[in-house]
Amino acid sequence: MRNAMDRITRQDLEYLESLHGGLPEVFSALDADGGRDDIPIVGTSVGRLLHMLVRASGARRVVEVGTAIGYSALWIATALPRDGQLITIDPDRERTDRARAFWDRAGVGDLIRVVNAPALDVLPTLEGPFDFAFIDALKHEYAGYLGHVVGRLRGGGTVAVDNLLWSGRTSGSAPDDGSTDTRALKEFNATFVAHRELDAVILPVGDGVGIGVKR
Repeated sequence: MRNAMDRITRQDLEYLESLHGGLPEVFSALDADGGRDDIPIVGTSVGRLLHMLVRASGARRVVEVGTAIGYSALWIATALPRDGQLITIDPDRERTDRARAFWDRAGVGDLIRVVNAPALDVLPTLEGPFDFAFIDALKHEYAGYLGHVVGRLRGGGTVAVDNLLWSGRTSGSAPDDGSTDTRALKEFNATFVAHRELDAVILPVGDGVGIGVKR
């Protein structure tokens, strides 16, 4: 296996991040807000990747599973055209209300519709097609999310999925905790890369990001 990733150091990562000249103020503020309350959000590299995937695909309709306080939604929405829409799903209204303040501050609040309900209840009710989807919610429900999302993606549409390395627990680089989430992610990863409706790959970015393009 040829993979230069095994030579990447923290200094390399800091150098690459420094080239971007720091995050815009609203991104930094949202990141700090999540850090104070230990709310999990995507890594900066994952946010940048989502932004570029949305731009590259020309996406106008996006669905996100798992909002938290809106960090990944901010990266996605700032890549949308002014006639675009992001539907983001999360049952935690307190967190999504916090997210709304940051989105409005960034000038993209009007592009985002929040649905406060469990994703497995909401996804079957959404009408496609969507151009892009992002999954980052309950790990043991990933397979269910994907099943609904793929059926609502247009041909050539893209789905991205976060946390597929699960801090090394899926690969074995960290001890397997035997949890339901870890078992579910191991099964999901194997299914995802072999999905009959997707050309899919899992990249060593952040905590492991899956990217699939619908055939």
